[in-house]
Amino acid sequence: MMTINTLEKAIFAGGCFWCMEPPFQALFGVKEVVCGYIGGTVENPTYEQVCTGTTGHYEAIEVTYDPDLVSYLYLIEEFWHQIDPTDDGGAFVDRGSQYHTAIFYLTDEQKVQAEQGKRELEDSKLFDNPIATKVLPATTFYPAEEYHQGYYLKSTKRYKNYRDSSGRDAFIQQAWHCPMRTPDDKAVAAALKNLTPMQYHVTQENGTEPAFHNEYWDNDQEGLYVDVVSGEPLFTSKDKFDSGCGWPSFSKPVASDKVTEYVDASHGMKRTEVRCEKANSHLGHVFNDGPGPNGLRYCINSAALRFIPKEDLEKEGYGEYLEILS
Repeated sequence: MMTINTLEKAIFAGGCFWCMEPPFQALFGVKEVVCGYIGGTVENPTYEQVCTGTTGHYEAIEVTYDPDLVSYLYLIEEFWHQIDPTDDGGAFVDRGSQYHTAIFYLTDEQKVQAEQGKRELEDSKLFDNPIATKVLPATTFYPAEEYHQGYYLKSTKRYKNYRDSSGRDAFIQQAWHCPMRTPDDKAVAAALKNLTPMQYHVTQENGTEPAFHNEYWDNDQEGLYVDVVSGEPLFTSKDKFDSGCGWPSFSKPVASDKVTEYVDASHGMKRTEVRCEKANSHLGHVFNDGPGPNGLRYCINSAALRFIPKEDLEKEGYGEYLEILS
């Protein structure tokens, strides 16, 4: 549970603040997201003033979060995945200095982590053009007018039309190969409440559990591995092998449409992330050093999986997979 003593703030400018609010509001550990203005010379600016591009303000969001539940580095990763960091003239369809992208740090620690995140993105060589997003010291943040707060909920149709035509989602899919987070998936939200802290960290925060100190790395029982969030069948023991890496390794998923793959440029590397198609939960990564005919190794976190022994498949509703294991 979040308490007032543990909450911290982060400020991100990612172009139109209507589009930046939903993905951050969807994150576990985030208490509040406020749309507003920062970086300018006019006190208490209005939307109309900022839109002229003459006040020096950025459209931005102020994120209030619990650092025990979601890290600042994770918020930075989420920020990158919502923007085109190479655009130095605005953000997508919106042009002008008020739509420039930036990370505004509030502490020395945030400055270090923001600059680190930017360096890692540059080192990943994911983009041909230079990274234009700035890392700047935070000045006074002015909340925007009330009608801008939660705009995606208040004016859903207009927001959707704007977002669809802005080019943002098309870029996110093409450049980052990741879906937009939405805060209204009730089934997934209910399932998340039953996860352990490690399961949540892995599946929802793209975390990694310790090698050789996880539940299934050396499990040699026959059975089915399903997504811990949705119960979706993912891998079988028939395709599991000992890769020596300390995590469960599989040569292939139970079906290709059960998982999706995205570019992961975190930590200064360019890797291929594997996620559950149904629940959009992070599973692990796939590498080209496996023993199967496709030469693939799906390196998966145990915390992202639930194992169902072969003898229990029928009673748990997975009887159709008995034939695969026979």
